[in-house]
This record gives sequence, C-alpha cells and structure tokens, in this order.
Amino acid sequence: MVTMFFLSWTIGFIIIFTIILFWLKKQRLQVPVARESERVRHTFKEEFSCELTIPTPFSEHIRPAPTELPHSYGIDRLVLLARDPYWLYAYWEITATKLVEFSSTHGATAWGSSRPVLRVYDVTGVAFNGENANKYVDIGINEQADNWRINVGEADCSFCVDVGRQFPDGRFVTLLRSNTVTTPRASLSEREDEEWMWMEGIYRSYRHQFGVGSPMIVEEMAQRAGALPLGVASPGQWQKTQ
Repeated sequence: MVTMFFLSWTIGFIIIFTIILFWLKKQRLQVPVARESERVRHTFKEEFSCELTIPTPFSEHIRPAPTELPHSYGIDRLVLLARDPYWLYAYWEITATKLVEFSSTHGATAWGSSRPVLRVYDVTGVAFNGENANKYVDIGINEQADNWRINVGEADCSFCVDVGRQFPDGRFVTLLRSNTVTTPRASLSEREDEEWMWMEGIYRSYRHQFGVGSPMIVEEMAQRAGALPLGVASPGQWQKTQ
C-alpha cells in the first residue's frame, strides 16, 4: 500500500516536471519568432514607405556660390580716379615681369636699395609728356601697397601719377604711369549765360518719350547721386618741374 502510494506520487511529480520543462521550452522558442516577425514587419514598412515617398524637386533657381575677386590679374597697370575736388585715388599692379626688368636694367640690388614712391604731377593745361608738368610732389609709400588715397588740395586741376622707385641719390625710375584726371570744381560755375530747362519742360519730355504720367521721374532724377568712399594720403610740398 505504501509502495503504491509512493509510486503514484513519483509518477505525478515526473509528469508535472515534464509539463513545466515543455512549457519553458515553448516560451523560449516563441520569443525569437516574435522578434523576427517584428523585424521583418519593420523592414517591410520602411521599404514600402520609401517606395511611396515622392522625391522633393530641386529648385530650378539655385544661385551659384559667389566667386571671390582675384587679388591680382597679371597685368601691369596704374589707374587714377578723381574722388572729389581735393582727393584722388590710385590703384595699381606691378607684375613679377616688371620687377625682373627693373633688376636687369639697374642691377640685382637696385630694388632693395631703393624705396617705393608715388610721384603726383600737376598737368593742368599741358599735354603731359613726362617732363613738362607744372609741378610735382613725391609721396613715400610702403612695399605692400597697391592702392593709395592722395590729397591734392586743388579743385578743377588735372593730375597724372607715376609709381616708381627712388634711389638714395634722388634718382627716380618710373615703373608705371597712370591716366590723367581732372578734379571737379569746388564752387559754382562762373558761366552766367546757361539756359536751363524748366521742370515742366523736363516732365513733358519724359511724358512724350516714355508715356509717363507722373512727375516721379523728375524726383528720381534729382535723387541720382553717388560718391566713392576713398581718401587717405596727403602729399608734401609741390616742386616745380625743371
């Protein structure tokens, strides 16, 4: 009797233990399957969404990135501008070829033994040939300069500028010569016989030419003005040309 009871209890325990092991194994197998199913479903969702996504069209009016102006152009030149009745502005470029020519003519040490100078000529009323200026003034500049603001202090006069090298003995060698400019007047015109058109006449001329029916054109004409933000060097004492 006791043996039968013990045998029954042992068989029941084995059955319960077997059921627990089977259940645990089944749970262990279901977790990877669920994870794999979720991964496949997520991948399919991404692929499906990507195929249905409408590509964003590129703008047809994309502005190209602005290009920077070159520091030099490889051209020997000296340009002179009249800023106002009393100021000039000069900018220049001296190429390596010009430096080699200077050294070949005046010696290998000539560049180092000379200093850079701007020579400003007053050529008012003369056909300037390099030697017949009314007067001139020398302005010492630094080696790195490629532009200069010049205070001439004289309105309604013509000027020309040389950039060159000056030796310790006073000799001046021109490297570049500028164009000739004339500073504007600093006072009212002395002419008294000018015939000026009345504002009504200006308005009528624009109306007939462009079909404009508003006097705003006249106002625009009166507002058109500009100035160059230039100016920095003042010359020394003018010298008479010999």
